[in-house]
Amino acid sequence: MNRNTLDEIWTMNASIFHGAVLLLIFAFFLITITSAIIIATPIRYYLPGYMDSEIREKALRSAIRVDSLQQQLNYQEAYINNLKNVFNGVVDIDSVKIQDTISVSETDPLLMRSKAEKSFIERYEEEERYNLSVISQATVSPMEGVVFFKPLRGLVVNKFSPSNNRYGITLKVGAQETVSSVLDGTVVFSGYDLNAGYTIQIQHKNGFISIYKNNTTLLKKSGDKVQTGEAIAVVGGKDNPADSLSEFELWYKGNPVNPEDYISF
Repeated sequence: MNRNTLDEIWTMNASIFHGAVLLLIFAFFLITITSAIIIATPIRYYLPGYMDSEIREKALRSAIRVDSLQQQLNYQEAYINNLKNVFNGVVDIDSVKIQDTISVSETDPLLMRSKAEKSFIERYEEEERYNLSVISQATVSPMEGVVFFKPLRGLVVNKFSPSNNRYGITLKVGAQETVSSVLDGTVVFSGYDLNAGYTIQIQHKNGFISIYKNNTTLLKKSGDKVQTGEAIAVVGGKDNPADSLSEFELWYKGNPVNPEDYISF
Protein backbone atom coordinates (compact mmCIF):
# COMPACT_ATOMS: atom_id res chain seq x y z
CA MET A 1 0.00 0.00 0.00
CA ASN A 2 1.05 3.57 -0.64
CA ARG A 3 1.70 5.11 2.77
CA ASN A 4 0.66 8.54 1.68
CA THR A 5 -2.60 7.69 -0.09
CA LEU A 6 -3.24 4.24 1.43
CA ASP A 7 -3.88 2.90 -2.10
CA GLU A 8 -3.27 -0.79 -2.81
CA ILE A 9 -0.41 -1.10 -5.34
CA TRP A 10 -0.06 -4.94 -5.77
CA THR A 11 -1.10 -8.11 -3.97
CA MET A 12 0.21 -11.69 -3.70
CA ASN A 13 -1.57 -14.77 -2.42
CA ALA A 14 0.71 -16.82 -0.16
CA SER A 15 0.07 -20.51 0.57
CA ILE A 16 1.96 -23.59 1.69
CA PHE A 17 1.80 -25.06 -1.84
CA HIS A 18 3.28 -21.95 -3.45
CA GLY A 19 6.01 -21.90 -0.83
CA ALA A 20 6.84 -25.58 -1.43
CA VAL A 21 7.05 -25.04 -5.22
CA LEU A 22 9.36 -22.05 -4.80
CA LEU A 23 11.52 -24.05 -2.39
CA LEU A 24 11.82 -26.99 -4.86
CA ILE A 25 12.70 -24.64 -7.75
CA PHE A 26 15.36 -22.95 -5.63
CA ALA A 27 16.79 -26.32 -4.54
CA PHE A 28 16.91 -27.55 -8.15
CA PHE A 29 18.81 -24.50 -9.36
CA LEU A 30 21.12 -24.65 -6.36
CA ILE A 31 21.98 -28.33 -7.00
CA THR A 32 22.47 -27.71 -10.74
CA ILE A 33 24.81 -24.76 -10.22
CA THR A 34 26.75 -26.60 -7.51
CA SER A 35 27.20 -29.71 -9.69
CA ALA A 36 28.38 -27.63 -12.65
CA ILE A 37 30.93 -25.82 -10.49
CA ILE A 38 32.23 -29.10 -9.02
CA ILE A 39 32.55 -30.82 -12.42
CA ALA A 40 34.09 -27.90 -14.31
CA THR A 41 36.53 -26.64 -11.66
CA PRO A 42 39.38 -28.21 -9.64
CA ILE A 43 37.12 -28.20 -6.59
CA ARG A 44 36.22 -31.82 -7.44
CA TYR A 45 39.70 -32.94 -6.37
CA TYR A 46 38.91 -31.92 -2.79
CA LEU A 47 35.85 -34.19 -2.60
CA PRO A 48 36.36 -37.52 -0.80
CA GLY A 49 36.32 -40.58 -3.10
CA TYR A 50 36.57 -38.70 -6.40
CA MET A 51 40.33 -38.45 -6.37
CA ASP A 52 40.78 -42.11 -5.43
CA SER A 53 39.25 -43.51 -8.65
CA GLU A 54 41.27 -41.16 -10.86
CA ILE A 55 44.49 -41.97 -9.02
CA ARG A 56 43.82 -45.71 -9.37
CA GLU A 57 43.28 -45.35 -13.13
CA LYS A 58 46.50 -43.37 -13.58
CA ALA A 59 48.39 -45.83 -11.39
CA LEU A 60 47.18 -48.77 -13.47
CA ARG A 61 48.22 -47.12 -16.73
CA SER A 62 51.60 -46.21 -15.26
CA ALA A 63 52.12 -49.81 -14.07
CA ILE A 64 51.38 -51.18 -17.54
CA ARG A 65 53.76 -48.66 -19.12
CA VAL A 66 56.50 -49.47 -16.59
CA ASP A 67 56.07 -53.21 -17.24
CA SER A 68 56.53 -52.70 -20.98
CA LEU A 69 59.59 -50.52 -20.43
CA GLN A 70 61.05 -53.10 -18.07
CA GLN A 71 60.61 -55.84 -20.66
CA GLN A 72 62.33 -53.75 -23.33
CA LEU A 73 65.10 -52.96 -20.87
CA ASN A 74 65.64 -56.67 -20.23
CA TYR A 75 65.94 -57.30 -23.97
CA GLN A 76 68.46 -54.50 -24.34
CA GLU A 77 70.45 -55.74 -21.37
CA ALA A 78 70.58 -59.29 -22.74
CA TYR A 79 71.66 -57.98 -26.14
CA ILE A 80 74.46 -55.88 -24.61
CA ASN A 81 75.64 -58.81 -22.47
CA ASN A 82 75.81 -61.04 -25.56
CA LEU A 83 77.89 -58.41 -27.35
CA LYS A 84 80.24 -58.16 -24.37
CA ASN A 85 80.68 -61.93 -24.31
CA VAL A 86 81.46 -61.95 -28.03
CA PHE A 87 83.98 -59.11 -27.70
CA ASN A 88 85.62 -60.73 -24.65
CA GLY A 89 85.92 -64.09 -26.43
CA VAL A 90 83.61 -65.92 -24.03
CA VAL A 91 81.18 -66.83 -26.86
CA ASP A 92 82.38 -67.57 -30.39
CA ILE A 93 80.75 -65.60 -33.19
CA ASP A 94 79.92 -68.73 -35.19
CA SER A 95 78.90 -70.87 -32.22
CA VAL A 96 75.21 -70.35 -33.05
CA LYS A 97 73.98 -71.31 -36.52
CA ILE A 98 72.15 -68.69 -38.53
CA GLN A 99 68.48 -69.70 -38.62
CA ASP A 100 67.30 -67.51 -41.48
CA THR A 101 69.43 -69.23 -44.11
CA ILE A 102 67.76 -71.34 -46.80
CA SER A 103 70.87 -73.17 -48.02
CA VAL A 104 70.81 -76.93 -47.40
CA SER A 105 73.85 -79.09 -47.75
CA GLU A 106 73.36 -82.60 -49.12
CA THR A 107 76.23 -83.82 -46.98
CA ASP A 108 74.69 -82.50 -43.77
CA PRO A 109 74.75 -85.45 -41.33
CA LEU A 110 71.44 -84.32 -39.86
CA LEU A 111 69.73 -84.77 -43.24
CA MET A 112 71.30 -88.08 -44.24
CA ARG A 113 69.01 -91.12 -44.16
CA SER A 114 69.77 -93.95 -41.83
CA LYS A 115 69.83 -97.58 -42.93
CA ALA A 116 66.50 -98.28 -41.22
CA GLU A 117 64.90 -95.32 -42.98
CA LYS A 118 66.21 -96.41 -46.38
CA SER A 119 64.96 -99.96 -45.79
CA PHE A 120 61.50 -98.69 -44.80
CA ILE A 121 61.24 -96.49 -47.90
CA GLU A 122 62.22 -99.31 -50.26
CA ARG A 123 59.76 -101.70 -48.62
CA TYR A 124 56.93 -99.12 -48.73
CA GLU A 125 57.52 -98.31 -52.41
CA GLU A 126 57.51 -101.99 -53.28
CA GLU A 127 54.24 -102.64 -51.44
CA GLU A 128 52.43 -99.59 -52.85
CA ARG A 129 53.60 -100.04 -56.43
CA TYR A 130 50.39 -101.80 -57.54
CA ASN A 131 48.01 -100.17 -55.05
CA LEU A 132 45.22 -98.55 -57.09
CA SER A 133 43.91 -96.58 -54.12
CA VAL A 134 46.70 -94.04 -54.45
CA ILE A 135 45.60 -93.11 -57.97
CA SER A 136 43.76 -89.79 -58.01
CA GLN A 137 40.08 -90.10 -58.78
CA ALA A 138 39.11 -88.16 -61.90
CA THR A 139 35.40 -88.64 -61.29
CA VAL A 140 35.17 -86.28 -58.32
CA SER A 141 31.96 -84.30 -58.50
CA PRO A 142 32.41 -80.55 -59.04
CA MET A 143 29.66 -80.01 -56.46
CA GLU A 144 31.76 -81.55 -53.68
CA GLY A 145 32.08 -78.95 -50.94
CA VAL A 146 30.27 -76.29 -53.03
CA VAL A 147 26.99 -74.65 -51.99
CA PHE A 148 25.51 -72.18 -54.48
CA PHE A 149 23.63 -69.03 -53.47
CA LYS A 150 20.52 -67.97 -55.38
CA PRO A 151 21.61 -65.03 -57.60
CA LEU A 152 18.26 -63.20 -57.62
CA ARG A 153 14.52 -63.69 -57.23
CA GLY A 154 12.49 -64.10 -60.37
CA LEU A 155 10.41 -66.34 -62.63
CA VAL A 156 12.23 -68.56 -65.13
CA VAL A 157 10.79 -67.74 -68.56
CA ASN A 158 13.50 -69.35 -70.78
CA LYS A 159 15.13 -72.67 -69.97
CA PHE A 160 18.69 -73.79 -70.62
CA SER A 161 18.95 -74.90 -74.26
CA PRO A 162 22.43 -74.99 -75.87
CA SER A 163 20.95 -76.23 -79.15
CA ASN A 164 19.06 -72.92 -79.41
CA ASN A 165 22.12 -70.89 -78.36
CA ARG A 166 20.71 -70.34 -74.88
CA TYR A 167 23.59 -71.16 -72.55
CA GLY A 168 21.77 -70.06 -69.43
CA ILE A 169 18.32 -69.19 -68.16
CA THR A 170 16.26 -66.01 -68.42
CA LEU A 171 14.40 -64.72 -65.40
CA LYS A 172 11.61 -62.15 -65.20
CA VAL A 173 12.31 -59.95 -62.19
CA GLY A 174 10.76 -57.02 -60.39
CA ALA A 175 11.93 -53.44 -60.19
CA GLN A 176 15.37 -52.76 -58.72
CA GLU A 177 16.14 -56.40 -57.90
CA THR A 178 19.52 -57.07 -56.27
CA VAL A 179 21.87 -59.52 -58.03
CA SER A 180 24.06 -61.59 -55.68
CA SER A 181 27.17 -63.68 -56.26
CA VAL A 182 26.47 -67.42 -56.23
CA LEU A 183 29.92 -68.29 -54.82
CA ASP A 184 33.12 -66.72 -53.54
CA GLY A 185 35.31 -65.55 -56.38
CA THR A 186 36.99 -62.78 -58.35
CA VAL A 187 35.34 -60.46 -60.87
CA VAL A 188 37.06 -61.06 -64.23
CA PHE A 189 34.82 -58.78 -66.32
CA SER A 190 32.53 -55.89 -65.44
CA GLY A 191 31.30 -53.63 -68.22
CA TYR A 192 28.90 -53.05 -71.08
CA ASP A 193 28.30 -55.59 -73.83
CA LEU A 194 26.46 -54.70 -77.06
CA ASN A 195 24.41 -57.91 -76.99
CA ALA A 196 24.00 -58.54 -73.25
CA GLY A 197 23.99 -55.00 -71.82
CA TYR A 198 25.76 -54.43 -68.54
CA THR A 199 27.44 -57.76 -67.76
CA ILE A 200 29.53 -59.07 -64.89
CA GLN A 201 31.53 -62.33 -64.86
CA ILE A 202 32.95 -63.98 -61.74
CA GLN A 203 35.58 -66.74 -61.59
CA HIS A 204 34.90 -69.24 -58.78
CA LYS A 205 36.75 -72.20 -57.35
CA ASN A 206 36.54 -75.70 -58.86
CA GLY A 207 36.44 -74.24 -62.37
CA PHE A 208 33.04 -72.52 -62.19
CA ILE A 209 32.31 -69.18 -63.88
CA SER A 210 29.02 -67.34 -63.34
CA ILE A 211 27.77 -64.70 -65.79
CA TYR A 212 25.08 -62.11 -65.00
CA LYS A 213 23.64 -60.21 -68.00
CA ASN A 214 21.14 -57.39 -68.70
CA ASN A 215 21.91 -55.52 -65.47
CA THR A 216 20.86 -51.96 -64.83
CA THR A 217 23.75 -51.00 -62.52
CA LEU A 218 27.06 -52.74 -61.78
CA LEU A 219 28.33 -52.58 -58.20
CA LYS A 220 31.70 -54.29 -58.73
CA LYS A 221 34.65 -53.74 -61.06
CA SER A 222 37.19 -56.13 -62.54
CA GLY A 223 39.59 -57.56 -59.98
CA ASP A 224 37.26 -57.20 -56.98
CA LYS A 225 36.95 -60.10 -54.54
CA VAL A 226 33.36 -61.07 -53.74
CA GLN A 227 31.79 -63.30 -51.11
CA THR A 228 28.90 -65.72 -51.44
CA GLY A 229 25.63 -63.77 -51.44
CA GLU A 230 27.31 -60.37 -51.81
CA ALA A 231 25.45 -57.80 -53.94
CA ILE A 232 27.23 -57.27 -57.27
CA ALA A 233 24.62 -55.56 -59.47
CA VAL A 234 21.06 -54.24 -59.72
CA VAL A 235 18.59 -55.30 -62.41
CA GLY A 236 15.13 -54.01 -63.31
CA GLY A 237 14.02 -50.52 -64.24
CA LYS A 238 11.72 -48.25 -62.26
CA ASP A 239 9.65 -47.01 -65.23
CA ASN A 240 8.51 -50.34 -66.66
CA PRO A 241 9.43 -53.17 -64.24
CA ALA A 242 7.12 -55.66 -66.01
CA ASP A 243 9.59 -55.96 -68.92
CA SER A 244 12.70 -56.48 -66.73
CA LEU A 245 14.57 -59.63 -67.77
CA SER A 246 17.85 -60.97 -66.43
CA GLU A 247 20.05 -63.69 -67.93
CA PHE A 248 22.17 -65.96 -65.79
CA GLU A 249 24.75 -68.46 -67.08
CA LEU A 250 26.91 -70.99 -65.28
CA TRP A 251 30.00 -72.51 -66.91
CA TYR A 252 32.19 -75.34 -65.68
CA LYS A 253 35.69 -75.79 -67.14
CA GLY A 254 34.78 -74.04 -70.39
CA ASN A 255 31.41 -75.77 -70.91
CA PRO A 256 27.94 -74.34 -70.15
CA VAL A 257 25.89 -76.20 -67.56
CA ASN A 258 22.24 -75.91 -66.61
CA PRO A 259 22.00 -73.54 -63.62
CA GLU A 260 18.80 -75.23 -62.46
CA ASP A 261 20.82 -78.43 -61.83
CA TYR A 262 22.81 -76.59 -59.16
CA ILE A 263 20.50 -73.82 -57.92
CA SER A 264 16.84 -73.96 -56.96
CA PHE A 265 15.01 -71.05 -58.61
